[in-house]
Amino acid sequence: MALTAADVLIEAIQDWGVEVVFGLPGDGINGITEALRKRRDQIRFIQVRHEEAAALMACGYAKFTGKLGVCLATSGPGGIHLLNGLYDAALDGQPVLAITGMAYHDLIGTHTQQDVALDQLFTDVAKYNQRIMGPSHVENVTHLACRTALAYRGVSHLTFPVDIQEMEAGAYRSKRNIKHHTSDVYARSARLPAEDELANAADVLNAGKKVAILAGRGALRATDQLEQMADRLAAPIVKALLGKAAVPDDSPYTTGCIGLLGTKPSQEALEECDTLLMVGTSFPYIEFLPKPGQAHGVQIELDPMRIGLRYPVEVGLVGDSARTLQALLPLITRKGERGFLETAQSRMKSWDELMDERATRADSPMKPQLLAHELGRRLRSDAIVACDSGTVATWWARHIPARRGQMHTLSGNLATMAAGLPYAIAAQLAYPERQVVAFVGDGGFSMLMAEMATCMKYQLPVKVVIVKNNTLGQIKWEQIVFLGNPEYGCELQPIDFALFARSCGAAGFTIENPADCGRILEQALATPGPVVVQGVVDPFEPPMPAKVTLDQAAKFAKSLLRGEPNSQKIALTVLGERIRELV
Repeated sequence: MALTAADVLIEAIQDWGVEVVFGLPGDGINGITEALRKRRDQIRFIQVRHEEAAALMACGYAKFTGKLGVCLATSGPGGIHLLNGLYDAALDGQPVLAITGMAYHDLIGTHTQQDVALDQLFTDVAKYNQRIMGPSHVENVTHLACRTALAYRGVSHLTFPVDIQEMEAGAYRSKRNIKHHTSDVYARSARLPAEDELANAADVLNAGKKVAILAGRGALRATDQLEQMADRLAAPIVKALLGKAAVPDDSPYTTGCIGLLGTKPSQEALEECDTLLMVGTSFPYIEFLPKPGQAHGVQIELDPMRIGLRYPVEVGLVGDSARTLQALLPLITRKGERGFLETAQSRMKSWDELMDERATRADSPMKPQLLAHELGRRLRSDAIVACDSGTVATWWARHIPARRGQMHTLSGNLATMAAGLPYAIAAQLAYPERQVVAFVGDGGFSMLMAEMATCMKYQLPVKVVIVKNNTLGQIKWEQIVFLGNPEYGCELQPIDFALFARSCGAAGFTIENPADCGRILEQALATPGPVVVQGVVDPFEPPMPAKVTLDQAAKFAKSLLRGEPNSQKIALTVLGERIRELV
């Protein structure tokens, strides 16, 4: 049987190591679906319930494996649904290829059904974006799309008119389009700075008296080098949220995360340092970084465009984090004065004691910190944790420690809700033998909870732990603390997620009594197959910043006085637990 243009597409992505495609069939991609069916023993097609989930799964797959994530959607609405997940990949620098269908090539632009110019729609999100013009065009653009996504850590998009998909490959070829002139060889750059740049960076770091290291997503594979550098420089390692797993949380060198969800020792380390080493991070909340002029700066970054993006550094080192740190280490003199690091370590000990105190209270209703704490204690050393956006990210950041060998992530710069479950599904497909947990809020989970049926369809033993407070908590507390407004539009109609899980064929558990939390979580984690655990928690527990400013305290009080409907319960919670932070 002659190869079709769609066959060429699928064989080309296989050349780039693609083993799984996430998507939903449709009449605009029937030719591609058939090409996948014929190769079902070589490349796995994972049918989702919503195309947004397919794109989020492709992003999660790329995050956890470093490989190319691929999603597939039909013409018109199917392709449109991909956009949120593709922006998640674009903003977090993940290699994803999106493939979409289009109307018949000779009816495009004639108001036919699902006549959406997806190549124009994807212009902003994609680093490479092409409409396939004929069967002999497929090989050329597919190789370039895959190469671009991997080399530039971003989204590529190919949109494929439905009739061209079924045309015979090579039926017509222009005289200049020589057959097989493209290549699937992926050449990595040297990814090492020049020797004089390394020497300049070492001079800055060696001169520093109080050096802090800020590590992000680009440092996830540089754990050993980060700890060695921290030891040489007597520097605390502060972690951006996407860099949570860059060094384990029990490392003596780290003060945990930074930002609204971070720790007080991390914030104080950046407030007091005189030298900042940024490694693989574009941490966006510049108000938490040293003030310009306060600290000398060195930045290690793979993308030269991002050098000096957040802080006016004196030396920029363009290269892979692990290799660059390794090359820099011999030039660094071990500091004899260790006071800055020791102060950070002492502060971190006090912070950990405070977090443990908050996470072990037996209050009723149950505190969300307890749910996170008890889960963190029971995770395996090989666990992969996918967190969602919202207040749940605070409890994950502060109360679920990243241990050596584990992987942790969430939607970073886009901070989209609903990513937790799709990420976890992708992780379980990539690593079938590892423990995979989605730690999500009820608001985010309910957006794409139909993907529990995907877990059942493919018998993926993902464990979903839901922090159920029946409110859009992050939005509520932003309205109260940052704007001084009473909460509005945030309350959620309750859903029995354990019952829903059972209706899908999964196991469902409910935790309401704090005394039962550890026991039920242990039972749930040991249950074969997909599992949902809903932890019913106190909706009035605020995810307060590590250091509350006077402005935040004033707006908080203003909100309570302006008619916040739950003012008494909120005030009692905050005054009872955080009076020291508000003084």
